[in-house]
Amino acid sequence: MRILKRSIFPVIASCTLAMMVNGVLAADPDAGQQKFQQFCTTCHGENGQGDGPAAASLKPAPRDLSDAEWQASVDDQHILVVTRDGGAAAGLSPMMTPWGHSLSEEDLHNIVAYIRSLDD
Repeated sequence: MRILKRSIFPVIASCTLAMMVNGVLAADPDAGQQKFQQFCTTCHGENGQGDGPAAASLKPAPRDLSDAEWQASVDDQHILVVTRDGGAAAGLSPMMTPWGHSLSEEDLHNIVAYIRSLDD
């Protein structure tokens, strides 16, 4: 039993660390939805379809985050950069506000996880 503990513990610890580094454990789409509702729905709408109350006055219109084709065309890092640093940081519209000053890294990763859930 003691040998088993010695051999399994490093494997479990390594896997856990790897998941934490990659954000697997930290990403909580439910928590992300709460922050999305608080910070993003004014432009992107309740379901992320770009139809929030302010959308009509924005040019270009906010992105439909639920669009499966768009979802397939970007990686999580892109979504994170745009959310944290704003649209201009990724060569997109400067109308997309940078939220990195208002949200923690954990919140940002949670929002990315929530956005990824929108095309389900």
